[in-house]
Amino acid sequence: MSELIYKEESNLIIGAAIEAQKNMGIGFLEPVYQEVLEMEFIERGIPFEREKELLIKYKGRDLKKRYYADFVCYDKIILELKVCESISKVHESQVINYLNATNFKLGIIINFAVIPLEFKRIVL
Repeated sequence: MSELIYKEESNLIIGAAIEAQKNMGIGFLEPVYQEVLEMEFIERGIPFEREKELLIKYKGRDLKKRYYADFVCYDKIILELKVCESISKVHESQVINYLNATNFKLGIIINFAVIPLEFKRIVL
C-alpha cells in the first residue's frame, strides 16, 4: 500500500474540523464552520489562506472568472467545506477543477452536516 500524500498535514486539518464540529454541532451554514475552523487553525498553528483566489487559464491566457477555495492549507492542500447530505460527485469535480487550476496534488472535502464528520481526500 502506498503512503498517503501529506498524511500528517491532512490529519491535522481533519482533526481541527472534528473539533470544530464537536463544539458547534450540526445545523449551521457553511460560513459558520469556515469561521470556527479558521479559529481552530490559528489555535493549532496550521498555516492557511481563507477564500483563496485561484487563477484559471484557457489556452495559456488568464480568465477574468476566478475560483475561490474555502481554504488553502500549508500552501499545498485545497480544503472545501460543505454542509449537505453527503459528499457528491459534483463536489469531487469542483475540487478536481481547483487542483487542476493550481497544480496542487491534494484536495480535501469536509462535510459538517453529518455525524461523524464526513471527509474525502482527492488526489491528482
